[in-house]
Amino acid sequence: MSSENTKPVNPIADDEIDLIVLAKTFWAGRRTVLKSILICGILGFFVAIFSAKEFVATAIMAPSESDGASKLGGLGGLAAMAGINLGAATGSDLAPIVYPKIVSSLPFQLELMKTPLNFSKLSGPVTLFDYYSEVQKPNLLLKYTIGLPGIILSTIKGKQTESVLPDQEKRPLELTAKQQSVSEIISRLISLEVNAKDGLIMLSATMPEALAAAQLGQRAQELLQQYIIEFKIKKAKANLDFIQQRFDETSKKYDVAQQRLASFSDRNKNVSLATSKTEEERLRSQYNLTYSVYSELAKQLEQAKIQVKQDTPVFTIIEPISVPIKKTKPNRPMILFIWLFLGGVVGTGIVFGREYVGSIKKQWNEK
Repeated sequence: MSSENTKPVNPIADDEIDLIVLAKTFWAGRRTVLKSILICGILGFFVAIFSAKEFVATAIMAPSESDGASKLGGLGGLAAMAGINLGAATGSDLAPIVYPKIVSSLPFQLELMKTPLNFSKLSGPVTLFDYYSEVQKPNLLLKYTIGLPGIILSTIKGKQTESVLPDQEKRPLELTAKQQSVSEIISRLISLEVNAKDGLIMLSATMPEALAAAQLGQRAQELLQQYIIEFKIKKAKANLDFIQQRFDETSKKYDVAQQRLASFSDRNKNVSLATSKTEEERLRSQYNLTYSVYSELAKQLEQAKIQVKQDTPVFTIIEPISVPIKKTKPNRPMILFIWLFLGGVVGTGIVFGREYVGSIKKQWNEK
């Protein structure tokens, strides 16, 4: 009867996890886990202490297309009376989604490298290129820990020779090793976010000091506006330059034709010869023709000038660049916590990995 009332104990299947065994294994290797946490905690402490400070200066702006009617006001009616059509042409279209491409372009970054910045530890301003190529030295701890893969790759590739091209306009851009390094740094320092829904643009500049971050952000904002304006008025500006050249040439011809007609009329006031009248008619015809061309080009010149103004976009600065008060990085408590967590994960992995390898060896020896 006693045997019938006794319930058999179900053995643990091979594919099931015995939590008690796992807990015992973890407890047996607790010293290894603690050592791993301690080592990673010390590394995380030094990383947190020696990580460079970062200040972020931000500007928010809203670019808007210029409206010719509202921008010119009553000038449109006066121009129409003078025979000038203000609505004939439109400016080039540049979508805001393209703006981040402008910021990451090499010409933009090369121009940004010339920006003078002020630092507390330096007696005078220094350009962004000189600061990151000569002044700012890499952190040795971060260089040989986090940046170790990059050092290995650069060693394999070898050192690039610096070359300066004699004619940059006719040949493609070729960066030196220092320029390439600073260009990669600028890609991390300058960020541009476009909110297509609200039509807002947020430009951010990151630097180790607050004043330098504000100066870099201000220059990046001005340079971005300059690039956008030059692109949008490029066609209208080229048309203006062409008409201005033709107008200058015609103006000289008009002055010459006017002077010739006036001189001939003064010399032949009381002359009634047919040849004299014929010459006067010829000079007057040249004058009238030159004046017609001159008058038409003058109208086109004024229209081209107005078109350039009309195509120039307007930037509304919602939040201007200001010197940041608080640093954004490093978050030292978070860095330390991440390293401690990493140490716990590594230590736990070592404990269970060692147990797993031991069981494999045991099974191998038994077989």
